Amino acid sequence: MTEVDSTKLIYVMGPSGAGKDSLLGFARERVGAQVMFAHRYITRAVGDGENHIALSHDEFATRISYGLFAMHWESLGLRYGIGIELDAWLARGMPVVVNGSRQHAQRALERYPDARFVHIDATPSVLAARLARRGREDARQIEARLARRPAFELPSHAHVVTIDNSGMLADAGAQLLNALTLAERA
Repeated sequence: MTEVDSTKLIYVMGPSGAGKDSLLGFARERVGAQVMFAHRYITRAVGDGENHIALSHDEFATRISYGLFAMHWESLGLRYGIGIELDAWLARGMPVVVNGSRQHAQRALERYPDARFVHIDATPSVLAARLARRGREDARQIEARLARRPAFELPSHAHVVTIDNSGMLADAGAQLLNALTLAERA
């Protein structure tokens, strides 16, 4: 693996409905080309404002077999990957934002020991309302998803910022922009 500056990696995570995609879009519009936003490859059709590249399960497996993912994981029957272009960007000193998974955060920290983590969250009522608007799950499935909200833990040395995105997008967006600015200066 090429030598990378993992202080420039900003790993964004949080529960479904926390508004990660909205916040990432907000930030992307304001930082321009100063920060790279890694593509996510997902075995799900594109929709709902989520910025990803849709792959079939076979395409995903082929990319794994050729080592084309810097990180990959599975959640709720879907597969998610971040391409190896991430390492090329970090090797060139560019700040890179990854839309990751709380369950994969520890493995990301092992590969990128100086990464910065941003945990986006919202109140349970806000999460429920957003999940309902998204329309991928019925009320019973949403209730089950919220009930199983897994906790995540990272070692005490990990740099973690938590942003509550229960209110105005601009307020949480300003906090995310601040986290990105810190990574640019790292």
